[in-house]
Amino acid sequence: MSPWSLQRVPIRFQIGDRTLWHASLPLQVSSVSLSDRLPPAADPAPPEDLRLGNAVGCYLRALPVAEELPRLGRAGAFIRYVPLQYSHCYIDLSIGFEAYRAKFSSKTRSTIMRKLRKYQEHCGGALRWTQHCTAQEMSEFHRLARRVSEVSYQERLLDAGIPASDAFVKEMLALAAQDAARGYVLYDGERPVSYLYCPVHEGALVYAYLGYDPEYATHSVGTVLQWLALEHIFGERRFAFFYFTEGQSDHKRLFATHETRCANVMFVRWSPARLLLLHAHARSDAASAALGRWAERMGIKSRLRRLLRFGLRGTG
Repeated sequence: MSPWSLQRVPIRFQIGDRTLWHASLPLQVSSVSLSDRLPPAADPAPPEDLRLGNAVGCYLRALPVAEELPRLGRAGAFIRYVPLQYSHCYIDLSIGFEAYRAKFSSKTRSTIMRKLRKYQEHCGGALRWTQHCTAQEMSEFHRLARRVSEVSYQERLLDAGIPASDAFVKEMLALAAQDAARGYVLYDGERPVSYLYCPVHEGALVYAYLGYDPEYATHSVGTVLQWLALEHIFGERRFAFFYFTEGQSDHKRLFATHETRCANVMFVRWSPARLLLLHAHARSDAASAALGRWAERMGIKSRLRRLLRFGLRGTG
């Protein structure tokens, strides 16, 4: 597992992608890697040797689990809260790019290739993208990525754009100096329209930040850049895995070669206020999921998602 670090973990109340309100809890946070090879947990409990310090609990991300866990429960003196359960998607890079291409159905390969061709035609026949590795290159990558992130729905709605902070840039450049980071940018002429940032963790590339300009949503620029970057990553033959981060999406399932059942699990010291907060969050998430299922039955889910992400301009 990654080292424990004290963080304020947000508890977001959302409808779809749109955050209505959020609180936060100071928690000791760690993430489990596939290389840890932990057996799936049936009844997770807080680590016995964990020192909380100023935290009110701990948060384990990507913990392998044997089956779906109850959303809210008790673990000794702690509230056990499971805000997210998902299939952890990843790509086994050892298989080589040709075998990777073969894992897609002929229809899916044709769809991806068509998206690449159409975007190349949109760009006047020149498909331009760049890879950034060194500290100097990564500094330029961050400048370009921020231009995209500032207008992306990932930043405006999810607070998940690539960070602008000096601390993040310092860490990114330090990783790049050790050849432990990759950045990718897709362009329309000289205009950056999509970015992908991947730090290296234990010999694997991690899908940390991807964003795109909403004006280019109909061009599937995120998919285009992901495919181009993966082809190059396979060609490097340096990394064992490409890890997608927590959470599920069609994008991750499309590109992954494997999935494992995982959960993000909080252990929070019991108090009436914290129990009320987490119970309210669970009910809010359930309501949002019910709304999503209703929208899907009515055939308006994709339209509603575009409305929440991009406003009225995304529904035309």
